[in-house]
Amino acid sequence: MDKWLYRTMIVLAVIGLLVAAYMTIYKWTNNNAMCLGSGDCGTVNASKYSEVNGIPVALIGFLGYASILGVLILEKRKVFLAEFFEENATLLTFGLALTGFLFTLWLIYVEVALIKALCPFCLTSQVVMTIIFILSIIRLVRQPNL
Repeated sequence: MDKWLYRTMIVLAVIGLLVAAYMTIYKWTNNNAMCLGSGDCGTVNASKYSEVNGIPVALIGFLGYASILGVLILEKRKVFLAEFFEENATLLTFGLALTGFLFTLWLIYVEVALIKALCPFCLTSQVVMTIIFILSIIRLVRQPNL
Protein backbone atom coordinates (compact mmCIF):
# COMPACT_ATOMS: atom_id res chain seq x y z
CA MET A 1 0.00 0.00 0.00
CA ASP A 2 2.83 2.42 0.77
CA LYS A 3 4.29 1.95 -2.72
CA TRP A 4 0.87 2.80 -4.10
CA LEU A 5 0.73 5.99 -2.00
CA TYR A 6 4.25 6.95 -3.04
CA ARG A 7 3.63 6.36 -6.74
CA THR A 8 0.26 8.10 -6.65
CA MET A 9 1.84 11.14 -5.03
CA ILE A 10 4.53 11.23 -7.71
CA VAL A 11 1.92 11.08 -10.48
CA LEU A 12 -0.16 13.80 -8.80
CA ALA A 13 2.90 16.02 -8.30
CA VAL A 14 3.74 15.68 -12.00
CA ILE A 15 0.14 16.54 -12.95
CA GLY A 16 0.24 19.56 -10.63
CA LEU A 17 3.60 20.58 -12.08
CA LEU A 18 2.23 20.43 -15.63
CA VAL A 19 -0.92 22.38 -14.77
CA ALA A 20 1.11 25.02 -12.91
CA ALA A 21 3.57 25.29 -15.81
CA TYR A 22 0.66 25.73 -18.25
CA MET A 23 -0.90 28.41 -16.08
CA THR A 24 2.43 30.18 -15.60
CA ILE A 25 2.88 30.35 -19.37
CA TYR A 26 -0.69 31.59 -19.67
CA LYS A 27 -0.05 34.31 -17.08
CA TRP A 28 3.15 35.46 -18.79
CA THR A 29 1.71 35.42 -22.32
CA ASN A 30 -1.84 36.49 -21.42
CA ASN A 31 -3.03 34.31 -24.31
CA ASN A 32 -6.76 33.91 -23.68
CA ALA A 33 -6.93 31.08 -26.22
CA MET A 34 -5.22 28.94 -23.57
CA CYS A 35 -8.37 29.13 -21.40
CA LEU A 36 -9.92 26.33 -23.48
CA GLY A 37 -13.52 27.53 -23.41
CA SER A 38 -13.77 29.11 -19.98
CA GLY A 39 -13.81 32.89 -19.73
CA ASP A 40 -13.35 32.56 -15.99
CA CYS A 41 -9.68 31.72 -16.57
CA GLY A 42 -9.16 35.19 -17.96
CA THR A 43 -11.01 36.74 -15.04
CA VAL A 44 -8.91 34.88 -12.49
CA ASN A 45 -5.68 35.49 -14.44
CA ALA A 46 -6.33 39.23 -14.71
CA SER A 47 -7.24 39.68 -11.04
CA LYS A 48 -4.95 41.35 -8.55
CA TYR A 49 -4.87 38.00 -6.70
CA SER A 50 -3.08 36.22 -9.56
CA GLU A 51 0.26 37.50 -8.25
CA VAL A 52 1.99 37.71 -4.89
CA ASN A 53 4.47 40.60 -4.83
CA GLY A 54 4.74 40.40 -8.63
CA ILE A 55 5.26 36.63 -8.67
CA PRO A 56 2.52 34.69 -10.49
CA VAL A 57 0.57 32.38 -8.19
CA ALA A 58 0.97 29.67 -10.84
CA LEU A 59 4.76 29.96 -10.58
CA ILE A 60 4.51 29.60 -6.80
CA GLY A 61 2.43 26.45 -7.42
CA PHE A 62 5.03 25.19 -9.89
CA LEU A 63 7.78 25.61 -7.31
CA GLY A 64 5.63 23.91 -4.67
CA TYR A 65 4.88 20.89 -6.85
CA ALA A 66 8.54 20.73 -7.92
CA SER A 67 9.60 20.72 -4.25
CA ILE A 68 7.18 17.92 -3.38
CA LEU A 69 8.30 15.91 -6.41
CA GLY A 70 11.96 16.52 -5.56
CA VAL A 71 11.57 15.30 -1.98
CA LEU A 72 9.65 12.23 -3.14
CA ILE A 73 12.32 11.35 -5.70
CA LEU A 74 15.21 11.96 -3.29
CA GLU A 75 13.48 9.80 -0.69
CA LYS A 76 14.23 6.65 -2.68
CA ARG A 77 17.62 7.61 -4.12
CA LYS A 78 21.02 7.01 -2.63
CA VAL A 79 22.31 10.53 -3.17
CA PHE A 80 23.84 13.37 -1.23
CA LEU A 81 22.05 13.59 2.15
CA ALA A 82 20.41 10.21 1.45
CA GLU A 83 20.15 9.38 5.14
CA PHE A 84 18.49 12.72 5.86
CA PHE A 85 15.90 12.23 3.12
CA GLU A 86 15.32 8.60 4.04
CA GLU A 87 14.53 9.58 7.62
CA ASN A 88 12.68 12.86 7.01
CA ALA A 89 11.13 12.70 3.54
CA THR A 90 7.65 11.76 4.77
CA LEU A 91 7.64 14.65 7.23
CA LEU A 92 9.08 17.06 4.64
CA THR A 93 6.46 15.99 2.11
CA PHE A 94 3.74 16.50 4.69
CA GLY A 95 5.04 19.98 5.52
CA LEU A 96 5.16 20.99 1.87
CA ALA A 97 1.71 19.50 1.22
CA LEU A 98 0.27 21.25 4.28
CA THR A 99 1.67 24.58 3.09
CA GLY A 100 0.30 23.95 -0.40
CA PHE A 101 -3.08 22.92 0.98
CA LEU A 102 -3.39 26.02 3.16
CA PHE A 103 -2.48 28.17 0.15
CA THR A 104 -5.07 26.22 -1.85
CA LEU A 105 -7.76 27.00 0.72
CA TRP A 106 -6.91 30.68 0.41
CA LEU A 107 -7.08 30.50 -3.39
CA ILE A 108 -10.46 28.75 -3.30
CA TYR A 109 -11.77 31.50 -1.03
CA VAL A 110 -10.39 34.16 -3.37
CA GLU A 111 -11.96 32.56 -6.45
CA VAL A 112 -15.37 31.92 -4.89
CA ALA A 113 -15.84 34.91 -2.59
CA LEU A 114 -13.72 37.71 -4.03
CA ILE A 115 -13.30 37.15 -7.77
CA LYS A 116 -16.51 35.15 -8.21
CA ALA A 117 -14.97 33.16 -11.06
CA LEU A 118 -13.67 29.60 -11.25
CA CYS A 119 -10.76 28.67 -13.46
CA PRO A 120 -10.84 24.96 -14.45
CA PHE A 121 -7.04 24.72 -14.40
CA CYS A 122 -6.92 26.31 -10.96
CA LEU A 123 -9.57 23.89 -9.75
CA THR A 124 -7.56 20.99 -11.15
CA SER A 125 -4.49 22.15 -9.26
CA GLN A 126 -6.53 22.65 -6.09
CA VAL A 127 -7.94 19.13 -6.27
CA VAL A 128 -4.49 17.68 -6.95
CA MET A 129 -2.95 19.53 -3.99
CA THR A 130 -5.80 18.45 -1.71
CA ILE A 131 -5.30 14.80 -2.65
CA ILE A 132 -1.53 15.10 -2.18
CA PHE A 133 -2.18 16.56 1.27
CA ILE A 134 -4.54 13.72 2.22
CA LEU A 135 -2.07 11.10 0.98
CA SER A 136 0.77 12.78 2.87
CA ILE A 137 -1.27 12.51 6.08
CA ILE A 138 -1.86 8.81 5.42
CA ARG A 139 1.86 8.25 4.80
CA LEU A 140 2.77 10.20 7.93
CA VAL A 141 0.37 8.20 10.10
CA ARG A 142 1.70 4.92 8.73
CA GLN A 143 5.35 5.80 9.24
CA PRO A 144 6.53 3.83 12.26
CA ASN A 145 9.49 6.05 13.18
CA LEU A 146 7.54 9.17 14.08
